[in-house]
Amino acid sequence: MTDKQQQDALDQLSINTLRFLAVDQVEKAKSGHPGAPLGCAPIVYLLYHKIMKYNPKDPQWSDRDRFILSNGHASALLYGVLHLTGYNLPMSQLEQFRQWGSETPGHPESCDTPGVEVTTGPLGQGFAMAVGEAIAEKHQAAIYNHENHTPVDHHTYVLCGDGDLMEGVSHEAASLAGTLGLGKLIVLYDDNLISLDGPTELSYTEDVTRRFEAYHWQVLSVEDGNDLVAIERAIEAAKAETQKPTLIRVRTVIGYGSPKAGTNKVHGEAMGAEAARATKKNLGFPEDKSFYVPEEAGKNWLKAVERGHKAQAEWQASFEGYKKAFPTLGAQYERCAKRGMEPGWEKAIPTFPAGPEAKPVATRNAGQVVLNALAKAVPELVGGAADLTASTKTIFKDSPSFHADAAGRNIFFGVREFGMLAAVNGMAAHGGLIPFGSTFFTFSDYCRSAMRMGALMGIHSLYIYTHDSVGLGEDGPTHQPVEQLMSLRAIPKLTDFRPADANETAACWQLALERKSPSFMALSRQDLPVLDAARYKVFEGVRRGAYTLESYGKDLVLVATGSEVDVVLKAAAQLKDAGILASVVSMPSFRIFEEQTEEYKASIFPKGVPTISVEAGATMGWWKYVGREGVAIGVDRFGASAPGPVVMEKLGISVANVVETARKLVKK
Repeated sequence: MTDKQQQDALDQLSINTLRFLAVDQVEKAKSGHPGAPLGCAPIVYLLYHKIMKYNPKDPQWSDRDRFILSNGHASALLYGVLHLTGYNLPMSQLEQFRQWGSETPGHPESCDTPGVEVTTGPLGQGFAMAVGEAIAEKHQAAIYNHENHTPVDHHTYVLCGDGDLMEGVSHEAASLAGTLGLGKLIVLYDDNLISLDGPTELSYTEDVTRRFEAYHWQVLSVEDGNDLVAIERAIEAAKAETQKPTLIRVRTVIGYGSPKAGTNKVHGEAMGAEAARATKKNLGFPEDKSFYVPEEAGKNWLKAVERGHKAQAEWQASFEGYKKAFPTLGAQYERCAKRGMEPGWEKAIPTFPAGPEAKPVATRNAGQVVLNALAKAVPELVGGAADLTASTKTIFKDSPSFHADAAGRNIFFGVREFGMLAAVNGMAAHGGLIPFGSTFFTFSDYCRSAMRMGALMGIHSLYIYTHDSVGLGEDGPTHQPVEQLMSLRAIPKLTDFRPADANETAACWQLALERKSPSFMALSRQDLPVLDAARYKVFEGVRRGAYTLESYGKDLVLVATGSEVDVVLKAAAQLKDAGILASVVSMPSFRIFEEQTEEYKASIFPKGVPTISVEAGATMGWWKYVGREGVAIGVDRFGASAPGPVVMEKLGISVANVVETARKLVKK
């Protein structure tokens, strides 16, 4: 046997080892997706064995290549390759595939499994997050790479399927990637002609390659998914194209080697013991062994450990030289990679003047002031809007656009709300940046799935929304958020912020940066009176999620968020004159308030004291605080087109309605 024949045989044995680790995981769990792993194992073998730069012993090495399994249902394939290449994922975890408490859940979760870059499963989002990863790489390269020093030089690889490319979010992201010229993004498209319902000709007949060419991508094709030479040649051509992202269409056979190959019967369920044995027999693998790694294949796969150690050591040595040549940038790179903040950064956060002479400020405008005040103190802060920078006020005034200069911090995402926030998640997962995306609050409906994924991953994504209530007025109910605020508060691990004024907005920005986890802000279009930051201890209060602004007495608690805080402050003053003594509570964050001690929460909402909540949105969720004897004033219907103050008054968000409600509730 020639050396080439020996290598070919070793390649095939290694590929089949990966295939059957995936098959055995699914068979043992009696649940999962064996088809894609059987068809795509050669692609993944080539990437992890020969193409990609990574270190299994340091999964967080900042200059590693990223691999994203966008078709996350093929998770058994990813777990198999992570185990074989030496990540801290023992065979015992593969044997617990899809079981309670394992590190091998049904779809890849970045918080659970070393080597998983992003959480995937909802199709299309992995693709879109990969676009964000590539944006982050290009931006950091433009900042840090200088004079033959390239501390940032890596690629983002994606494996995706037909389902990913059917989803609208992938269209949004692909269009953006082509516009931004993300040359380090390489997508391998598993074109197997089968979806869960059957042949793709039932629902998906477009010319994908021409679509991506229209998006300004380089498009390459490989007609045999088992042809390692052709796949490698295509990947090298993709790496050579630095001005465009690349789509490599690879024709594969779903369930390759199995009796059910080429059918949807092998997509989303265990094949069964008999079919699994037949598949092993067809591919020359021991039929009677499960979770089996032949010695030669194991050694071949584990070459990744030495190769990765060497690659990172060489990078580290080069980076030491970089730090000597560029000490300021080197220190910044290391700090950002570790998610640390510049000491004293919070001193840049402004305080807004209050008092009779102070002009009211919309919280969206306050947000713009804070964002630009933070520009120098937090250089890793970067983002933009979905074609609404003039409205959401989320633009760095002294920075170019990313499109014109990759070092620019203003990303113009276009009218692609879902794609924008999925890309923001990818940027956050990449590391080294704190990214944000913004749009009108009502369009958070388009973004919700991306926000949920960001929360599931626990990454530092910031979602900035403006035009936060029916108070925006004339645009009418299509643009007036009603149910969105409570809906988003229901997402676990997502921090909500709805500030009452400019100073609460500044405090919310500080907390959003400090917490290093996903959060959203709901900011007003209309101007709001400014609270005296010193008198009301605004920054300290916001840090508790809810705090008392005024305490006239214990007859009643009036609690509100956002623009409605001014309403309850004025109502409390009128009630005082009528002999009803209320405390006024601003509650900018449900999530943070729930993190406080029971003693503190009881001090804000004392037992036995009637409570009225006021918020220009759905009342669902307020009953936890107002109780059965309290009243939740809100908007449990769609809004209307009229000037904002008129809409608010007609829907009961008014001082008069709060006062009347309080008098009925507190009989004196």
